[in-house]
Amino acid sequence: MPQPPNTALIQTAMRQWSGPLPQPEALERYNLIVPTAAERIIKMAETQHDHRIAIEKNVVDSNISNQKLGTILGFIVAMTAILGGIFLAYEGKETSGIATIITALVGLAGVFVYGKMEQKKELANKTQALVKTG
Repeated sequence: MPQPPNTALIQTAMRQWSGPLPQPEALERYNLIVPTAAERIIKMAETQHDHRIAIEKNVVDSNISNQKLGTILGFIVAMTAILGGIFLAYEGKETSGIATIITALVGLAGVFVYGKMEQKKELANKTQALVKTG
């Protein structure tokens, strides 16, 4: 009767960890070396988290402020051009006045359309990025 060939069993195990903190077992080992190490590491992660939130809040607040300022300044420029066109028309330069008003209105419409197109592009890019990572 033939003997079965010698067989070897190979087993591989893999663990993966992701996050701002080490694995709980690693934290436990840190505590063996320095008794308060795990608490200090967790506190450091919490501090970093709070810092990132504060930075993101500042960026969002700054963007909102910049958008408001841009809208106000754009309105002032547009109204100045339109009022200038009305003044030119009143002074007897109807062609120049109407051209100034139309130019201001076309410029406003152009900025609005361009802004909407950029928003759509940005939304499409974010959607693609989510699809790739999801």
